[in-house]
Amino acid sequence: MMLRLLNFVVIGALVLAAAYVYRIKFDATLQAERLAKLGSEVRRERDRIAALRARWGELDNPARIEALAKRHLELRPVVPTQFDRFDRLPERPPRFIKPDSRDPIGVMIEKIDEPRMTGSITAPADNGEEAPPAAANPSQ
Repeated sequence: MMLRLLNFVVIGALVLAAAYVYRIKFDATLQAERLAKLGSEVRRERDRIAALRARWGELDNPARIEALAKRHLELRPVVPTQFDRFDRLPERPPRFIKPDSRDPIGVMIEKIDEPRMTGSITAPADNGEEAPPAAANPSQ
């Protein structure tokens, strides 16, 4: 009788061990499938990144940007009279807000339409042409 009980215990232990091994195998299979899925997602994202970088290279092409600027912007060449010597620039820009103002941004918004002094460049003439800069020095 004792031997029979021992056989049942051993058979039960073997069944439990087989079930545990099957569970481990099943979990390992699930992890392998999950790993394969993540690997394919990583490859897909890398392909998308490569495609976006290629598109960025096309959009960032200087020749393309230059053509778009010529077509859509009305830019004129820079002339030397637009610049002045550094020592002739004003020391400090004018203050448009009071130092003790509680709402400096509100003050700036209220004064947005007022003409502002921008340094050595004067306002354009009334006839539609630009006036020469106030600090232009013909000897330079």
